[in-house]
Amino acid sequence: MKPNVCILRSDGTNCDNELFYAFEKAGGKSEFVHVNELRNKEKTLKNFQILALPGGFSYGDDLASGKVLAVELMSFFKEDLHKFIDQKGYVLGVCNGFQTLIRTGLLPFNTPGKMHATLTNNDSGHFECRWIKIKAEKSKASYFNELDFIMDASVNHGEGKLYADEATLKKIEDEDLVAFRYVDTLGKPTQHYPENPNGAMNAIAGISDKTGRIFGLMPHPEKFVDITQHPNWRREHFTTPHGLPFFEKIVAFVKAS
Repeated sequence: MKPNVCILRSDGTNCDNELFYAFEKAGGKSEFVHVNELRNKEKTLKNFQILALPGGFSYGDDLASGKVLAVELMSFFKEDLHKFIDQKGYVLGVCNGFQTLIRTGLLPFNTPGKMHATLTNNDSGHFECRWIKIKAEKSKASYFNELDFIMDASVNHGEGKLYADEATLKKIEDEDLVAFRYVDTLGKPTQHYPENPNGAMNAIAGISDKTGRIFGLMPHPEKFVDITQHPNWRREHFTTPHGLPFFEKIVAFVKAS
């Protein structure tokens, strides 16, 4: 059976259609759900196997990127999220969704209400809108381990730099929570701009919690699930769109759980 995917919408969400399409193409059954539908009990998380938080600018990124949505999730859905995760639900946050998961405390250590890291202003001092390269690491999100190629992905953010204190960063690394890093053309992690578009510490582009069931990524794999979505698709002669296997691995993991 196809896993049911909740594409969570709020004011300011703008990458929801791409995420909907990516999961549908990867074998999921997507459904748009506005956060108010959850608050009003018109829809419930227990009917879904995947909760996906899209990119965009939720609530205009007032206070900080993803902050208002994070407060809303922790204020109204904390227990529902606990149950969802305990029952082997999968949570994905892309870009603004990643920022939200960091601010809820669900990433990196699944400590709701307590932040251990942040996604802060790009070192460049401005919004970054470009194509970059990332590569999967051996991590607790082991379903990505077979993605052993350099992936092209789009970034569109102003606050994408993962930052944590030394002890927290060491814990993230020691517990194998880093799932993707920004890399150069040779596939080597890089701090060099613009290959690392925001100056993220240790070139970290995506992390999971220790179960691998909560995952966040700053780049947008959902924007490259058709070959023609890449600006150089005629020149590069891609055999597969790089973002599609990303979603196929998530769907396969959830179906096997």
